[in-house]
This record gives sequence, structure tokens and C-alpha cells, in this order.
Amino acid sequence: MDENLAHCSYEAGILEDPNTTPPSDMWKLTVDPLKAPDTPEDFTLEFVKGIPTKLTTTEGKTCTDPVDLFLTANAIARRHGVGRIDIVENRFIGLKSRGCYETPGLTCLRAAHVDLEGLVMDREVRALRDAFVTVNYSKLLYNGLYFSPEREFLEESIVASQKYVNGQVRCRVYKGTFYVLGRSSETEKLYDMSESSMDEIGGLRA
Repeated sequence: MDENLAHCSYEAGILEDPNTTPPSDMWKLTVDPLKAPDTPEDFTLEFVKGIPTKLTTTEGKTCTDPVDLFLTANAIARRHGVGRIDIVENRFIGLKSRGCYETPGLTCLRAAHVDLEGLVMDREVRALRDAFVTVNYSKLLYNGLYFSPEREFLEESIVASQKYVNGQVRCRVYKGTFYVLGRSSETEKLYDMSESSMDEIGGLRA
């Protein structure tokens, strides 16, 4: 096991057989989705230039401090069993390796962020980012090349891509799954209800 604030990874031992189901008592960060609460939990995430800046729960708790926001998202996801994956990876040296991971809070934050991008991000900018920047940035980090000039270049491209990613995402977690209930933005208006409507003709209701 390799645990930090963001996640916990599990490898070796019985997990080296990719057909072996991880034992239920292996997972230490998240509740078993089958034993998670029978009532879903909702919260809202607010992003400014792609960075989560506010989390508000249905009980009225508001978090704006980055660490508090992350820990709150983590706590919500953990008690609902969100963030478990079991994958076979391709190592840098050419071998395949099976690993299990728990990443509760970041699973919610990333999913909400990607969803908001769909509302406010230019189509071609997003396509270029996903075709070139995302895959290469991920590869550099996975292979341990954080301290490299190419990582610095790609990271600046990521920051530039997030210039207009501002808005709110209404979220729900339930039985190991994260859902988006809705999204909105006061500053970015690429989505026009009238122009894309199937119920209006020339701005008039059909």
C-alpha cells in the first residue's frame, strides 16, 4: 500500500493475479459501495479558471480554503464508496502491472471539472488539449518526469486552456457512483438555450 492525502494504491501479493477479486477488507479509505448509505448526498462545486474554489453542502456548510475543500470532498466521497478502480497498467519498462486505487475526493473534483468544461470550453481548444496536452502530461507524470522542461511547457498549456472554465456544478454521490445533477456559468455563454432549442423557431416558442 502507498497512501497519501489524495489516494491509496494497492499492488503485489494476491493482486498480481489479474483475475483475483480484491478482498473486501483491503480497501481502507472508502466504504464498500454495497454498504454505503441508502440516501444520496448532494453538494455544489464552484470553479474559477478550472480551479475548485468553493464547495457547498446541502446542510449549508461552505468551504473555500483549498485544503478544507479537498478534505470535505474526500469525506463525502469516502462515506459513499466513490473512487475505487481496479486496472491493469502499462509500465514504462514495457511490462503490464495490475493495481487497485482509491481516490475518493479527486474522483468527484475531476468529474465535475470535466463536466463544466463541456459547458464553457471552446470545442477546438478542448480537442487540442485532450489530443496532445493531456496524454503527454499524464505520461510524463506517470514516468516520474515531473522536473522536466517539457512538463513545464505542457502545464502552461493546461493553465491557458482553463481561462474560461468558470461556473458551478451540482453533484451527487450514491452507492459508489458520482453524478452531475446540473451545471451553470454566469460568465461564459457558449451555450445558448434559444439557439440550440428544439422547441423554438427564430427565438419564438413553437
